[in-house]
Amino acid sequence: MKIQQADNRWQNWSGSQQAHPEILQPRHVNELRKIVKSYAHIRVVGAGHSFSALVKTDKILLNLDQLKGVVAFDEDKSQCTVQAGTRLEDLGEYLAPINQALMNQGDIDQQSLAGAISTGTHGTGINLPCLSAFVKGFELLTAEGELLQCDDQQNTAIFQAGRVALGSLGVLTKITLQNRPRYKLKEQIRLCPIQDVFTHIDQWKNQHRHIEFWAFIHSDQVMLKTLDETDEAIQPRQDSWPSEDALLTLCSELTRVIPASNPYLQKLLRVFVKPTRHVDWSSQIFPTPRHTRFNEMEYQVPVELGLQCLEEVLATLRKHQVAMFFPIEFRYVKGDNIWLSPFYQRDSVSISIHQFYKQDYHAIFDLVEPILQKYQGRPHWGKLHSMTAASLRDLYPKWDDFMALRQQLDPQQKWLNPYLKQLFLL
Repeated sequence: MKIQQADNRWQNWSGSQQAHPEILQPRHVNELRKIVKSYAHIRVVGAGHSFSALVKTDKILLNLDQLKGVVAFDEDKSQCTVQAGTRLEDLGEYLAPINQALMNQGDIDQQSLAGAISTGTHGTGINLPCLSAFVKGFELLTAEGELLQCDDQQNTAIFQAGRVALGSLGVLTKITLQNRPRYKLKEQIRLCPIQDVFTHIDQWKNQHRHIEFWAFIHSDQVMLKTLDETDEAIQPRQDSWPSEDALLTLCSELTRVIPASNPYLQKLLRVFVKPTRHVDWSSQIFPTPRHTRFNEMEYQVPVELGLQCLEEVLATLRKHQVAMFFPIEFRYVKGDNIWLSPFYQRDSVSISIHQFYKQDYHAIFDLVEPILQKYQGRPHWGKLHSMTAASLRDLYPKWDDFMALRQQLDPQQKWLNPYLKQLFLL
């Protein structure tokens, strides 16, 4: 089924990637197979929440929004099989009746499950890997229109590679997740001196199920957030005015129009940010409303180098007096064994740089990226970076194995757009 478009135009969430594809939205797998067999070049889109040009194409763009919902579950194992187009924001509602919940989640839940899996989307927690590591199996539609069942017993190489594959091996149609029984989380957010964070974070990261913080260029305070399991009664978030998101938009606009105001705005954090404490089901606590659009660069650096890397990033941005109100996000992610996962065989710190979507991000990202690379950083596949196949190959021990498998599955390069060719082809 073709989606009607007034001007045949597509753009991602931030507006930084735009194209004029023919968008097709299959209603079921058989229709999807017919499409795949009929076209030479295809990309698949979820929520368009990637900042890089992963899905950008002027050819065929497949939207899987009609392929959603839970199709099977195992109560004893806390596993369920979900159609790939299901949005993360809907998963909590689907999983609650079967007493299941995701092990972990990021603070944005607009993505499709397939998109989140394919790019190595993650939350935070020193003992918790990215979402892809909780995949127990998947169904893959190949370039030839064949449906493959992939797990640790069948098509094992495709399973190892395909959990983070950027949509380059085929179309994920169904995904089996390892979940757990529903649980509640207590969220606590407060301001904390950045020096206290640098002194104690190595201890705190083991004391909390989830911990992260946001550091501002011109403030000696960070926003510290922890999440911990609890049996306490639900105390849901209350709408506040002005909301954190509204303040972020306002301060970003002021910084854009009057760059010199940025240091003063950031020093007002004590006025804007008050300690909060909430308790709710995990699916309600993980996501945070994010309506202020931005563009983002994110690298994963070895956990032991994270604080040193952050210090250098902050010092560099401060030195160059950049007009960036957005804070720098700092999270922890456990390593995994997925071939192209940015967390392959190493526990990591995730450092994320954001710039307001109305401001040019290039100058800031150009300043920061060499630092992140200096500390052995691997880029998040869905976010902006400048690396190409030649430099990426050295970061991934299974790189050549992945490329050989990709060539075997897709010799005609059906799934590669210009951006993926830049990433994959030497």
